[in-house]
Amino acid sequence: MTSDQTTPFSDDELESARKLFEGPWEFVWASTRIDDLPPMVGQEIAFAGRSNVGKSSLINALTRRNALARTSHTPGRTQQLNFFRQVGHDERLTIVDMPGYGYAAVGKEKVAAWTRLIHDYLRGRANLMRVYVLIDARHGLKDVDGAVLETLDKAAVSYQIVLTKGDALKASEQEAMVEATAAKIRRRPAAFPEVLLTSSEKGLGIPEFRAAIARALAERA
Repeated sequence: MTSDQTTPFSDDELESARKLFEGPWEFVWASTRIDDLPPMVGQEIAFAGRSNVGKSSLINALTRRNALARTSHTPGRTQQLNFFRQVGHDERLTIVDMPGYGYAAVGKEKVAAWTRLIHDYLRGRANLMRVYVLIDARHGLKDVDGAVLETLDKAAVSYQIVLTKGDALKASEQEAMVEATAAKIRRRPAAFPEVLLTSSEKGLGIPEFRAAIARALAERA
């Protein structure tokens, strides 16, 4: 489900996107420092969001792998940039799971180090195609999200808002949250105007999310 600005996906696009993600996704690299990033292969998409927003669950849903990305009920579990790719299959796309920002069950010094890593990566990765900023649909955009959006705007890195846990809202609430979120990012220079609504648990919006990624990849190529 998306905002009313969405160009609908054709059946062919949905099927092509399904095939894009159906291969043998694998964990290929972990980085805790900006000088220890893997060689650039194809295009990268990065997932950013507050701790416990559901990044790992969404990555698992997209790739249909139950445990590709680690999920945890403990905020701040992802402490590094984790890279996933279909090694030896379709290597056009690499998924990057970023450390959650905001609250984390660790010391402030550690959180500050993660934040620097996130911002340095966002500003300096040449093959970073798009960042998907995940926002909990139950709560909407918060002040802590604004710092990341500002970094992306200043670095001119294309990003798109993806609402997670959309199944927790009624249909009327889903539409209102999508519209309210789209209105808040409308004047941001690097923001993609369409807001995606998803649920990893129910599969809501997952085929459309795959198609949005595939369309961006085709445009980049």
